[in-house]
Amino acid sequence: MDYKLPKLPERPQSSNKGTFGKVLNIAGSEFMPGAAYLSSISALKIGAGYVQLTSEISVLNKVSQLAPEIVLATYRNTNIENYDVISFGCGCSTDEFTRKLLEQIHKNRKNIPTVIDADGLNVLASSSLMFDKNTILTPHPLEAARLLGITIDEILEDIEKSAKMVSEKYNCITVLKTSRTVVTDGEIVYINTSGCSALAKAGSGDILTGMISGLLAQNMPTFDAAALGVFLHGIAGELAAENLSEYCVLATDTLRYIPFAVKKYLAEYI
Repeated sequence: MDYKLPKLPERPQSSNKGTFGKVLNIAGSEFMPGAAYLSSISALKIGAGYVQLTSEISVLNKVSQLAPEIVLATYRNTNIENYDVISFGCGCSTDEFTRKLLEQIHKNRKNIPTVIDADGLNVLASSSLMFDKNTILTPHPLEAARLLGITIDEILEDIEKSAKMVSEKYNCITVLKTSRTVVTDGEIVYINTSGCSALAKAGSGDILTGMISGLLAQNMPTFDAAALGVFLHGIAGELAAENLSEYCVLATDTLRYIPFAVKKYLAEYI
């Protein structure tokens, strides 16, 4: 089935931050506060109205110095049901606490769209939890291998088939991240054409999670948010590389080029 990338969400002038959605980002750990920052600020950059980062105190203290726009909360002060989107896993660990968090999200999220990445996926792989088409999993090949219980070579033999297998097993939308990222719900398939080696840097996946979450917050359907998030993420990487070279782009550079990717998309792809 052919798939066409959607328009960006409308931006009505009669609006407030609630109009563009509230993201709850559960992310970060003592040694990976950067993932919490990148996955939070990228959701705001792509247009979400409000992002709350829930994490441990050491992470919140560090992120507060980087981005005053991000609302901060501890686990104790977070109610999942108060948000339009949940993102989970960036910079977390695979300990028992993370496992319990995933179980709580599964139990209490109701129909809230949810993006699961990184160690959220690794914890999911060792659980029996099932989600739904309101859920987007964003594995790289090794994480996909863990989710399916097969080898990474088997994943790479047929990326499209592997992505469909993840979607079928977990009843979700899958974003299988490679140089030709595949987005699928098990039937519809979108193969991304944007991006370059500049995105092969630590932190890129955290930014993608935030971008998808931010589009979801603006009421985009889950498949559209996943596909458009992947495409715009790739364009941001390309634009950064044009000025900095594919060697020198950092995740924070990709973050800075999200607005230019959006402007390019508005000008050329609509």
